[in-house]
Amino acid sequence: MLMTVPERRAVPQEPSYKLIHRWQRHLANERLEERVYRSLADRKTGQEREILLGLADAEHRHQQHWITLLGPHAERRRLPDLGTLILSVLGRMFGSVFVLALAQQSETSSPYDSDWYATDAMAADEKIHAEVVRALAARSRAKLSGNFRAAVFGANDGLVSNLALVLGVGAAGVSTGTILLTGISGLLAGALSMGAGEYVSVRSQRELLEASTPDPESRTAIAALDIDANELALVFRARGMDTDEAEAAAAEAIRTASHPGGRHGLHVPAEGEHEELGTGLGAASSSFCFFASGAVIPILPYMFGMSGYPAIILAAVLVGLALLFTGGVVGVLSGRAPLPRALRQLAIGYGAAAVTFALGLLFGTAIG
Repeated sequence: MLMTVPERRAVPQEPSYKLIHRWQRHLANERLEERVYRSLADRKTGQEREILLGLADAEHRHQQHWITLLGPHAERRRLPDLGTLILSVLGRMFGSVFVLALAQQSETSSPYDSDWYATDAMAADEKIHAEVVRALAARSRAKLSGNFRAAVFGANDGLVSNLALVLGVGAAGVSTGTILLTGISGLLAGALSMGAGEYVSVRSQRELLEASTPDPESRTAIAALDIDANELALVFRARGMDTDEAEAAAAEAIRTASHPGGRHGLHVPAEGEHEELGTGLGAASSSFCFFASGAVIPILPYMFGMSGYPAIILAAVLVGLALLFTGGVVGVLSGRAPLPRALRQLAIGYGAAAVTFALGLLFGTAIG
């Protein structure tokens, strides 16, 4: 079903205070968004810089619309929306990946579709901006998809697994020393297991990709191929081309093989082309460190001498805050609202911990 843009209203001669306030807020948002895009552009080069400057210019055009509507009221400065302010602050603190992820969410949820006084062109611009920012954000996410994935999942696993372990043995009524020893053992065992698993996983993925990469030595044979019995075409057919396309590609490869620096069609990825996976050691060390950093949080109360239910409650609160943070970060980087992802992460973590806590209570009662 096609979406319809609401009919735009004529501007009243004497706009109400509420309407003026709304227009001023729109203007403040556009001004801050322009500054954010120009700030990002200052850190980039080439095509990406030009794209960001183009977005900034579009936001500047939108400002002129609200300035015209406001007239003398445009001089009054308002604070932007909270989401736009957060976008700006995180951009200065953490760099482009957070800004682009938040900008994607901001552009997607633009109010101009339902605002009677925004133009149709402005509403359309925001939709296109969302797709531009989505594409730019995808580049930044790809750079984080290896080691960052290991770090986030390592931290979450450490938080949930060690909280569940500590609550389980704590509910069984064992001594504080035993709980602390159990928590430290769980931290080391889990961190080592995560590190080893990530190393094997990343190395295996890289080896599978390398196994599918054309052999560089095969290119040396191209110039000597028998043109009348050209088996190079079979290579291109094996890669999915039809017969005519394969024959044409093979003929072009043979023609250029004699030219220095010519491309032969047998593409061999340059070093670093598969770096979006991360390195095995990088993923392993990230996973180990972040699992350990997450797993140490549930045992902090016991490390400082607390015991009993106060220690259990404090451990659960600390882990809950950490789960909200990691869930929110994942939400931001995925270009979606962070709060639902943070609450989902919290519910999953507390759910797992509640199960082991209940089992610990049952076990403690049974042996008591």
